[in-house]
Amino acid sequence: MSLQEINKIVDTSPLITDDAITFGILMLCLAVVFYTSSRDSGVLHKFYKVVPALLMCYLLPSILSSTGIIAADWKISDDNGVVVEYSSSLYYVATRYLLPAALVLMTLSIDLKAVFNLGPKALIMFLTGTAGIIIGGPIAVLVFTYISPDTVDGAGFDAVWRGLSTLAGSWIGGGANQTAMLEIYEFNQELYGGMVLVDIVVANLWMAILLLGIGKAASFDKWTGADASAIDRLREKVSNYSSSVKREATITDIMVMLGIGFGTVAIAHLLGNHLSQTMSDIDSIASNIYLSFLTSSFFWLISIATTIGILLSYTPMKKYEGTGASRIGSIFIYILVATIGVKMDLRQILENPYLILVGIIWMSIHAGLLILVAKLIKAPYFFLAVGSQANVGGAASAPVVAAQFHPALTTVGVLLAVFGYVVGTVGAIACTILLQMAAPV
Repeated sequence: MSLQEINKIVDTSPLITDDAITFGILMLCLAVVFYTSSRDSGVLHKFYKVVPALLMCYLLPSILSSTGIIAADWKISDDNGVVVEYSSSLYYVATRYLLPAALVLMTLSIDLKAVFNLGPKALIMFLTGTAGIIIGGPIAVLVFTYISPDTVDGAGFDAVWRGLSTLAGSWIGGGANQTAMLEIYEFNQELYGGMVLVDIVVANLWMAILLLGIGKAASFDKWTGADASAIDRLREKVSNYSSSVKREATITDIMVMLGIGFGTVAIAHLLGNHLSQTMSDIDSIASNIYLSFLTSSFFWLISIATTIGILLSYTPMKKYEGTGASRIGSIFIYILVATIGVKMDLRQILENPYLILVGIIWMSIHAGLLILVAKLIKAPYFFLAVGSQANVGGAASAPVVAAQFHPALTTVGVLLAVFGYVVGTVGAIACTILLQMAAPV
């Protein structure tokens, strides 16, 4: 094979690889969505009554990614035929800088007592989502032992069940738990990219469905007979407080709010990096599979930022909600949503369709169990969506879904996502035991 043919095979670079240009395009996408969704009549008004604006903030970048205009990751071979991998830094910046800043700005006005008054249904739905992931994987494997056994077999370190264990870790706890499963079960790392692909495609498809469902939340609540009055009271309480302290923001106010947000980011990074390194240096923690999340700097980053935001809600800083603290936080969240959308390349579905179908069946069982339990305990759609994303999406996307209902509810998503880190490894190991039992002999 000629060098030219090799280059053609491995060159997956998008049309635009400059992050500055990509960021500008994403901001234009957000501007288009917000402008068109603000129409109070006509076709667009009817369209956005069905399709939430947040979903379009997610879909437009994914369409651009799927058509090869932009991308989150790509490969290209150099002049010697050596494959070089590249990644956009936009998602990293959004999750490590904008997300923690958004969390503190959106929790300035939080009433923590009112959050706990939402009752146990949020936790029940979260644990239901965890149970759905634990049993969903093994059931999907069993189904494929009859449809296509080759898709879910493999021996030794190439065994597919070992790779699927990393999905269980990701979909219950997050990246730290996913890495823990990779280390524990020693899946062939040369094949690991295929599992990452399934993770990205299936998790992002599910997030799109959840966002679409937000527009039908009222109908869902009516069907389940859910009492969403506690959620409504919390939203009303925060809205009333915001109105009572509302005033026109000056440049000083904006700079102070940005200082609060990104000052917290600095503190959270400083303490988070130190704590994660300290935990990594403690053998009893670093070697304990159940405590592996404590070595994740992202876990500490999100936890510290949220804690600081809650603490500030008991200080005069709370009044900055009246000058738009949560609105600035919401802007950061929408930028995060756009960068998540870039990671969704629909062309990847064709790369390993059967394995992705395993993931889709797996996620369908997770979804079905959530819907069943929501009906039984009369839980509102908010608890279903946030409980699911706290599992599948973790701290990067659970706050996104929660904030779409109201910025005051962001903390609910964060608290459940942090809890996901705690149960993630235990749940993933339980799932893996069942995966191994279900796999073809």
